[in-house]
Amino acid sequence: MDLALLRTFVTVHRAGSFTRAAALLGLSQPAVTSQIRTLERQLGRPLFLRQARGVTPTTIGDELAHKAAPHLDALVEITETGLDDESSLRTLHLAGPPEFIAERALPALTELTGEDGQGFALRASFGNAEETLEGLAAGHHDLAITTARPRGSLLTATALCDEVHVLVASPRWAKRIGAGTLRRKGAPALEDLPVIEVHESLPFVSRYWAAVFDSRPAAPGTVIVPDLRAALACAAAGAGLAVLPSYLCASALERGDVVALHHPAVPPLRTYFLVVRTGTLAMPHIARAHDWLLQTATDWC
Repeated sequence: MDLALLRTFVTVHRAGSFTRAAALLGLSQPAVTSQIRTLERQLGRPLFLRQARGVTPTTIGDELAHKAAPHLDALVEITETGLDDESSLRTLHLAGPPEFIAERALPALTELTGEDGQGFALRASFGNAEETLEGLAAGHHDLAITTARPRGSLLTATALCDEVHVLVASPRWAKRIGAGTLRRKGAPALEDLPVIEVHESLPFVSRYWAAVFDSRPAAPGTVIVPDLRAALACAAAGAGLAVLPSYLCASALERGDVVALHHPAVPPLRTYFLVVRTGTLAMPHIARAHDWLLQTATDWC
């Protein structure tokens, strides 16, 4: 059986679509369709059920994927690393949200980059969850950290850690509100405060308001800046309130640069996922980085 046909088949099985598989393989969609039809003729059995959106594997298709995929992944590992692993330094391409990558992932992974015989070069890029997952699926990244769990079998996600969200503002704004006002009035006590956010849709503030106050924020964003570190700097400078991850603002809270305005019994959480293309954990440098991040993240919660 032609290995190229099997490779195309496994890619389609993981991608759930001839079109997406074609993009991953660098082939045209008709070429992928033709290869799958050839393989089906050779086997004498259908491997996929064609649907309006993508394809669904038949039971025969699932069985073949289960048997073939591990061996194809091993062959890919051999061809990509070469026979002399010790003579070459692999490069790990990491992607995810800028603040988390900068504050959490990179400091952890740089501990591995210089290890004799086991180290790797590191390249990082930033993006939102959708951009990051699309780039990972297309082969632009090896490892991704996102706040969205991907669907389908093309990508494999593992829960990495949870982050707690904190409502903060400068001491001046906290004093103006008063210690007990927010407890008595709830969200209406914050209606006059300017809002600092990363997007016009107020993703962090809206999530906090829904979880804690069971309402929507009344005020629009006053300062919109697409980086939570910049949002923290604006909050410390007195630009208004912000909802920030606790890991990011912990030092500022200790210094008194910002003040936690509210202490809900159950603070809002957001889960981060560590995502790879299915099968790529067969590559040692990806597996090592993946395992190290999972191990290190136990201290981040």
